[in-house]
Amino acid sequence: MPRVPAHIATTRHLSVAYPLATEAGLGHQGVLIGQDVLGGSFVYDPFVLYRQGVITNPNMVVFGQIGRGKSSFVKSYLWRQAVFGRRAWVVDPKGEYGPLARAWGVAPVALRPGGSVRLNPLDTGELNNGAGPGNDRQPDGAGGGAGGGAGGDEAWRRRVELTASLAVACLGRHLVPRERAAIDAALTEATERSRTAQMPAPTLPDVVESLLDPSANAARQLRTDQPTLMEDGRDVALELRRLVYGDLRGMFDGPTTPGLRLDAPLVVLDLSAVYNSPALGVLMACATAWLQNAVQAEHRHRVIVVVDEAWAILSNLGVARWLQASWKLSRALGIANMAVLHRMSDLRAVGASDSEQVALAEGLLADSETRVIYAQSPGEVERTGELLGLTSTEAALVTQLRRGMALWKVGRRSFLVEHRLASSERVLIDTDAAMIGEPDPPSEGPVGEPDGG
Repeated sequence: MPRVPAHIATTRHLSVAYPLATEAGLGHQGVLIGQDVLGGSFVYDPFVLYRQGVITNPNMVVFGQIGRGKSSFVKSYLWRQAVFGRRAWVVDPKGEYGPLARAWGVAPVALRPGGSVRLNPLDTGELNNGAGPGNDRQPDGAGGGAGGGAGGDEAWRRRVELTASLAVACLGRHLVPRERAAIDAALTEATERSRTAQMPAPTLPDVVESLLDPSANAARQLRTDQPTLMEDGRDVALELRRLVYGDLRGMFDGPTTPGLRLDAPLVVLDLSAVYNSPALGVLMACATAWLQNAVQAEHRHRVIVVVDEAWAILSNLGVARWLQASWKLSRALGIANMAVLHRMSDLRAVGASDSEQVALAEGLLADSETRVIYAQSPGEVERTGELLGLTSTEAALVTQLRRGMALWKVGRRSFLVEHRLASSERVLIDTDAAMIGEPDPPSEGPVGEPDGG
C-alpha cells in the first residue's frame, strides 16, 4: 500500500482542516467581546443565552487585578449593548464612568453629603406604575389598611428588607425580634403618612421619625405601650439617623430629586465623594436599591445593573443579605446584574471562614452563572479556585493571562477570550491619565494600551 506523503502546516491551517477540534462558541446573537483564542469570534448576551437555556440566570461576576483590562471590558461591553437597545445603570464608587456617560450625552448623578441631588431608596416601582399613590398595600394586620394587590405586598417586602438590612449594616449586629417589629410598625406609619400627603413613597426621615415617636395605634398593634415601642426601636433609629441628619445627610434623606433623566441609555450614580467613607457599603446599598426600583418604575426590561467595587457591599452583613436577595430577583425584574471585584479572595475576605458574610458572598457567586476572570496571583487561585469550579489547568492558566485576556466560565463551558477594543472606544475606558498623561493615538487591536482596569 502506498504511503500518504507527509504534509506540514501551521496550527492555524490545521484548525480549518479539522474544524470540529475548535470551540463552537456561544452563537452569533449579542455583543462581540473579542477573539476566542481556541476558536473564532466570541459573542455574549445574557438575555439570549437565558432564553436558549444555556444559562439559568443572567448575572455576572467579573474578577481582575488592577491594570489587567477589567474596566475596559465592562465599559466597552455596556457601550456595545446600546446598539441592541439595552440600557445600563451603574453604581460608580470611584467616579470612573464619567467619560462613558458623556459619550452617551448624559451627566453622572453625583451624590455627595450636603449635595443637591437626593435619591429615595424606599421608592418602589409599584408606586409609579400608573395606579397612583394609594396602590402600596401593607400586609394584613400591619396597621396600614388594605387595597392594591400582590404588587403592593412585594413593594412592602422589599422596603422592609432594605430598611432591616441598612439597620443591620449600621448596628454591626443581628436585629432582635423587638427591633424588627419596630421597623415594621414604623414603615407602616410612614407609608400611611406619605399616602395621606399624596407622596409617592415614604422616606428615611419618615421612618426615623416613626421609630423615635411611635403612635399609640402602632403600640396597640404590637400589644405594648408607646414608651416601650420607642425603646425597642431606638438603637435602629439612632443609627439610621446618620443618613438623615448626620455626616451622611443630603443623599438619601428625602424624596427623589425631580427631573433626573432616567430614560438615558446610561444612568451613573457617582459615589466618589464618599469612596473613603466606612459607610460606603451602606451608601452603595441605598444607591443600588434606588436603581433597581427605578428600573422597575420605568418599566425597563433587559437592563444591565453594574455594581462596581462590590467588595464594599459584601463585607457588610446586612447589605450583603440584601444584595443576594436582589440578585435572586434578577429574572423577575428582567435585570442582568454585574458585580465587579479585584480578587477572587474578596469573596472570602469579607468575614471569617465560617461566617455568614462568606456564605452570602459564595451564594452571590452561585447566583451568577457567568464568571469572567482576568489575571490573578497564584495565591488567589490556590485559596479560591474551587469556588469557581476551576480545573487544575484553568487554575494554572489564570495566573499567566496577559492584559486584556480572560477566562470566561459560562454555565458549564469555558472560553479563553482576548478582549478587543475599537480605536473609538479607548477614550471611554482610559483610567491612567493621572499616571501617564494623554494617551497616544490608539490603533485597532487587543487591550494593551492605557487602561487602569
